[in-house]
Amino acid sequence: MDFGLREDMEAIVEKVVTEDDTAAKFGSGNISVYATPMMIGLMENSALKAVDDKLGEGYATVGIHVDVKHLAATPVGMKVTAKSRLVKIDGKKLYFKVEAYDQEKKIGEGTHTRYIINIDNFMKKL
Repeated sequence: MDFGLREDMEAIVEKVVTEDDTAAKFGSGNISVYATPMMIGLMENSALKAVDDKLGEGYATVGIHVDVKHLAATPVGMKVTAKSRLVKIDGKKLYFKVEAYDQEKKIGEGTHTRYIINIDNFMKKL
């Protein structure tokens, strides 16, 4: 099935870091700075937004691989931006370059892979 996707599709998502987004709150550390799992989630959301609305009814993508470096800490109250770019399409497998920035610096970078699914078929297998 042709989903009409093309390499170089991009998306950007933003959020302001709250206490609920910190390593201390998430349980991934003891410090009140932006948690790595939250950054990865924002990166995944960016990749999802780059392609999912192009797939058509009944289809979506699921994340299957993440390889990310968290480069710098971000305090509560600062805005974070995640960017994704579709760099390769291999059948239903989609490969993204992902990056995250706060208002002062790059805070994360890496790759993310998503897979196109038929939602009904996927849910029946659970």
